[in-house]
Amino acid sequence: MIYKDNRNRLFNGWIRLYFLSDVEHKYLLYQLLPTARDVGVSKELRGWSWHQPPLKPYYDNVKLPMYAVCSKYCPTNRDVYLRYVEKISPIPSGKVALGKILHGVVSDCLRAFAQRRNIDFESWWQTIRWSEINEKPENLKEPSRKVWDFLQKICEARLAEFSSRQPYASELDLIASAVPFLVEHKISGELLGLSGILSLDCYDYLKALMFDLKVASEPQEWHRLSPVGYALVFESVHEVPVDVCCNVYLDVKDGKVFVRRDLFFASDELRQWWIEERDRKLEIVAEGKDPGKPNRSQCPVDCMYFKFCYE
Repeated sequence: MIYKDNRNRLFNGWIRLYFLSDVEHKYLLYQLLPTARDVGVSKELRGWSWHQPPLKPYYDNVKLPMYAVCSKYCPTNRDVYLRYVEKISPIPSGKVALGKILHGVVSDCLRAFAQRRNIDFESWWQTIRWSEINEKPENLKEPSRKVWDFLQKICEARLAEFSSRQPYASELDLIASAVPFLVEHKISGELLGLSGILSLDCYDYLKALMFDLKVASEPQEWHRLSPVGYALVFESVHEVPVDVCCNVYLDVKDGKVFVRRDLFFASDELRQWWIEERDRKLEIVAEGKDPGKPNRSQCPVDCMYFKFCYE
């Protein structure tokens, strides 16, 4: 099995999101990084080998977004066929709306802090384009406020901690050390058969660690595909090795914020799995092949294409 090394290692903790806890930092330093150095990554599976097999895309005329390659909600991948061959727009669920809002909360709050812009939650809330979100604002406001407030407190605490260590550092230096993240970093995935404009949820440039944020989701093995895919894209464009990835699971229940993290080595096996998924889905679109409906009992209740398959 691909995940025998650490597949059950989920870290729980107070909301730190992209900030590692002391335990996670030790796990990174004394297990994941030594494993990455000892086992290594095959040179043909580094993103900068995009021009040769197996990373070179077989089809030049099809480009897909990362979520289409990495999503495995549909057992037969028929969602990819419906969206990119039949051009059918999905019907977003309330869970998708929550995910979209909380992604915005996290990215905008972190970027505002890093840029030292004084934006409060209410001001930010007024900027949301509700025409693009299929949910009532009142159902999303309090979860969003909770995440915004907690994240601001953590950032301020981190900045105060670094200020006390380096009293003569400039504010720019302190911010770069306290919040060392590229958030919603725009990058092209075209070298690997992906869209020209991708957005990384978060990349920690001091630890070379790729994060992906999941909202209101239970951990699944295939969730690891997404940050591994972004690691490959980052390597293909910047030629910087990314050996460790992390899925951050964020949820708000009963007014409390919950975070779990899955920190793992971006191994050869995971990279090969990502390539297989990419090739399979590029073929569906390039050849216009309908993979067929899955058994109805296998379909998630919140599938955005359920209506088109069974109603």
